[in-house]
Amino acid sequence: MKTKLGEKEAEQLVSFIETRILDKFDAKRDSLSTKEDLANTKAEIIKWMFLFWVGQIGVTLGIIYG
Repeated sequence: MKTKLGEKEAEQLVSFIETRILDKFDAKRDSLSTKEDLANTKAEIIKWMFLFWVGQIGVTLGIIYG
């Protein structure tokens, strides 16, 4: 025979589930990327690409004129 939940038990169950969901969300929130993170990463990539190109031009000119 199955027992039905009363109003008090149903509220406790909903409260328990909400708490578990919030705990999991808080745990994962720290690992999510923000727009600022992506903008910083993009700026870093552009900086390193520029430095690489300058280095390649220097090496190429060194080979040609060296």
